[in-house]
Amino acid sequence: MSDSGVAARRLAIDALVRIEKGGAFANLIVPRMLADSDLAERDRGFVTELVYGTTRMQRACDHLVDRFVMRDVEPIVRCALRVGAYQLAMLETPAHAAVGATVSSVPKRVRGFVNAVLRKVADAPVEYPDDATRLSYPDWIVSTLEADLGSTRAAAMLECMNQPAQVHQRADGYRQDPSSQLIADLVTGDGVVVDLCAAPGGKATAVARPGRLVIAGDLRSSRTSLIVNNRAELDLGDHLAVVIADGTRPPLRPGSADTVIVDAPCSGLGALRRRPDARWRIGADAIDRLAALQFRLLEAATELVKPGGRIVYSVCTVTAAESTAIDDRVRVELPQLSVDWSPADPWDVVGRGGRVLPAAGSAHDGDGMCAFVYRRET
Repeated sequence: MSDSGVAARRLAIDALVRIEKGGAFANLIVPRMLADSDLAERDRGFVTELVYGTTRMQRACDHLVDRFVMRDVEPIVRCALRVGAYQLAMLETPAHAAVGATVSSVPKRVRGFVNAVLRKVADAPVEYPDDATRLSYPDWIVSTLEADLGSTRAAAMLECMNQPAQVHQRADGYRQDPSSQLIADLVTGDGVVVDLCAAPGGKATAVARPGRLVIAGDLRSSRTSLIVNNRAELDLGDHLAVVIADGTRPPLRPGSADTVIVDAPCSGLGALRRRPDARWRIGADAIDRLAALQFRLLEAATELVKPGGRIVYSVCTVTAAESTAIDDRVRVELPQLSVDWSPADPWDVVGRGGRVLPAAGSAHDGDGMCAFVYRRET
């Protein structure tokens, strides 16, 4: 086994321990750790694959391992066993390489145990008790998507979101998912555009690019700094103003916006390809709380937009509670808003709005997204 292969696995296991024990985010900790390493480019890619893949497939890996583990184990052992199982079952790495290099990457005091368990995993058939375990999602995510999409569409979406996301780049060089670009395209006409939940600024910068004036806000300074950085990189200083503000109470005059974008905080179940640890961080109880916030943001947007102006509402999820159920409330509680959009390909019509589902390899290979567009009549 090569020293670089052991070093790559050691770094991956270290990252997974930080995610498991310290609550680090994979998309933040991996680049930081790689920047501090002297690994070759090929090994850097392998580390990313191991961390992201093992994190996504955590439940499946734990099932394969726990058939042979009869006690609680410390985080470094748990993470090493997951990395080994991921290589064996998902990457189909030859057993001598997967087991040997993984064992060599952990402290000597635990090598015997890790070796014994992984050799049993390598020799045993790969079997799962149910689809939620095989696909490695919490039960509630599977049942929610099945209820809202039907079993066939839910299964296809869950399979797709276990694949690495593709990198998409706009004409101006900014990396942005195609579904997010679709939301920016829903903003039409001129005038003042307010983006209430704008960080990191992808939609705001896209909308500002044609020369519109965009006021982009977010609640935390750490997030608005991302918008500021992207504004500078894209040379949009004259067209993009950034404010730290609560989107439910925007510090702007009522009726002052021609368009308001509400890209609301949501469960993110349509974007799990890009966020490998997100499926383990969010619980089913969060959806009702998020839906309440989403509607409060729409109420604020209704006050902010002028009569005749438009509101573009979007969420990077596909749950009914955060899409069609929100629109049901709009219909009853915000009667001054009328629908102002007829979805067309690649959008599917869902209620009075549109939905795209993740579909790897399709012409539109983007995140899952729901959108509704309203016009304020009075």
